Amino acid sequence: MAKRKKTDETVTVNAVIENQLITDTIEKNYMPYVMSVIISRAIPEIDGFKPSHRKLLYTMYNMGLLTGNRTKSANVVGQTMRLNPHGDMAIYETMVRLTRGNEALLHPFVDSKGSFGKQYSRDMAFAASRYTEVKLDPICAELFRGIDKNAVDMVDNYDNTMKEPTLLPTTFPNVLVSPNIGIAVGMASQICSFNLAEICDGTIALLKNPQITLDKIMDLIKAPDFSGGAMLIYDKDELKKIYQTGRGSFTLRAKYTYDKQANCIDIVEIPYSTSIELIMKRLTELIKEGKMKEITDFRDEIDLNGFKLTLDLRRGADPDTVMAKLYKLTPLEDDFSCNFNVLVDSSPRQMGIIEILSEWIKFRIKCVSRELTYDLDRKKEKLHLLLGLGKILLDIDKAVKIVRETEKESDVVPNLIEGFGIDEIQAEYIAEIKLRHLNREYILKRLSEIEELQKEISELTDLIGDELKIKAYISKQLLEVKKKYGKPRRTEIILSHDIEEVEDDAFIENYNVKLILTKEGYFKKITYQSLRGNDEQKFKEDDFIICEEDAENKDEVLFFTDKAQVYKAKLVDFDAVKSSALGDFIAAKLNFDSGERPIMMKSLKKYDENHNVIFIFENGKTVKIPITAYETKTNRKKLTKAFSDASPIVAAIYEEQPLDILLISTDDRALLVNSADIALKTTRTSAGNITFTLKKNQKLKAAETKIEGRFENPSRYRKTSLPSGGVIISEKDIIKNQISMVE
Repeated sequence: MAKRKKTDETVTVNAVIENQLITDTIEKNYMPYVMSVIISRAIPEIDGFKPSHRKLLYTMYNMGLLTGNRTKSANVVGQTMRLNPHGDMAIYETMVRLTRGNEALLHPFVDSKGSFGKQYSRDMAFAASRYTEVKLDPICAELFRGIDKNAVDMVDNYDNTMKEPTLLPTTFPNVLVSPNIGIAVGMASQICSFNLAEICDGTIALLKNPQITLDKIMDLIKAPDFSGGAMLIYDKDELKKIYQTGRGSFTLRAKYTYDKQANCIDIVEIPYSTSIELIMKRLTELIKEGKMKEITDFRDEIDLNGFKLTLDLRRGADPDTVMAKLYKLTPLEDDFSCNFNVLVDSSPRQMGIIEILSEWIKFRIKCVSRELTYDLDRKKEKLHLLLGLGKILLDIDKAVKIVRETEKESDVVPNLIEGFGIDEIQAEYIAEIKLRHLNREYILKRLSEIEELQKEISELTDLIGDELKIKAYISKQLLEVKKKYGKPRRTEIILSHDIEEVEDDAFIENYNVKLILTKEGYFKKITYQSLRGNDEQKFKEDDFIICEEDAENKDEVLFFTDKAQVYKAKLVDFDAVKSSALGDFIAAKLNFDSGERPIMMKSLKKYDENHNVIFIFENGKTVKIPITAYETKTNRKKLTKAFSDASPIVAAIYEEQPLDILLISTDDRALLVNSADIALKTTRTSAGNITFTLKKNQKLKAAETKIEGRFENPSRYRKTSLPSGGVIISEKDIIKNQISMVE
């Protein structure tokens, strides 16, 4: 118990604390909210509408906007509040998406006048509701056909002041014709749109044969179709999965034209799932990053003629290659994810196309049966009245006499019942006939309708009692809808194997570079522009260059290591550095094994079958391996057992054409060999042949290819027959090379 003081009196507050399990709290408080969002807000029903759409369209129907003139949108919004107690902006935004002006639907339901924004632009704002005007589009007649004939259930609105339909009796499967996206609690729905004519054909085929195969349905309903057009990359297996399960995704890509005279690309249609703002934002990023140097400028040129995004190209740029890059790097190619989640009898169900169409057929059969039953009851009522009128024909004078001689008005109907043996309904009808109509001609004309009515009643009775006839009736309506409202496909279907694949190299900016690898394992990629500014290379103390070559940024580079392994990389993966930088420590960059160091580097544009790598080992053996032995189909980063590890490696030399190599042993003996004399082996791990015969405890310590100017008479070390023990290096050559090393 708690007390609080209020002026001079004491108020006692009894605080009651009730323990409640969290599961009970969720069940009592949260679950009703969840169900309300799922059933009454976010997930479309079998008629293809969410409650907000249905309430808006039914309000417009009641306002006479199916046949009347347009009215201000604000008027419609205000009237809709009688069914949908939401803010005016929420209702207006719902209307905007349904309008012809917004271009979100293949078949808009609202004929609009004024600015309603565009589906393909998130920033193009719609005008205020007081400025725009709307009415229902003619296709809405198919949504409401039979609604005044008890085709669907009518329920009270939120304050019980008027009735509204639970569903709209659509004469075509609108659930697959109008795109719908909704996020509920714990579930979502994302339904793409399909072509109306194709959906009608597929539904008719299913009506005729409920056991139709999915492949035949796919022949009729070829692929999704969007109001924004674009191109759909056809993947039959993925689409079949969507058609079967209601889940999956497909790819859309933009359409473009090339203006050769202006040297610009005009993008005229984009994927439904993106917007021009997203595309332009990504283009800006790519141009700033230097990844789209082919584009000099771009601009939004949307006008009254429709969508257009123009890209100005640099002279010499290939438009198809530019677009191929843009498809990969921007939302000009985008995926649409499908989740066909639909409410059926207030229960969410994920269904494939055949299942959705089957449920719609069940729904439509009920609507048609109720509509026909309504017509049958009206005709039976009319026939009943006319049969009573027929009895009057036998003695018109008697009927007049009964009415004239009856003293009280309330006795007219009972007296007619007694006088002619008719029931009260018939007597009321006769009593209401005008005096001028109590003539033989009028009565005979009305009685002539009896035979036609009886025929119509018989036909309706047969139709209502025969499901096959009802299906034929629905098929006839679908054919009429297709003929009247069907349109050619907007979204073009392209086969995946018809798309020209652009090599990854097309996305890489190419330029000349100089590559440097040092003894300590530092690697530099330097642009020639940078070299012009500073030719002085920076190295760590006692470090020096072991490999240096010219290359292009698109090349591949191979690093041979002392652990008989090769690491492969793309030069584009390395940042260009200045000469004054140390560069990348290659062991860390390419994740070498512990203690592993590079001994040779080679950049390649292609693997030439006439080029080789020569390996020279400490044990005096040499071997030549074709460079093609290191070519891989997959993008492998590391090759183990790249060459023999039977003896430590001294050097690896790349051979494009035969060259002289000077081998030097630890006891200062030298042997000059030509690479043409070294045996070629196709197996990478081949140990090779003895080239330099070594004395006990001796080994090769170096292999030189740059010998001109370093040795006074290199030819004195050449031997005509191999293997050979070499020649003792002259004192002058030793001194000359020592001086060279000091310098």
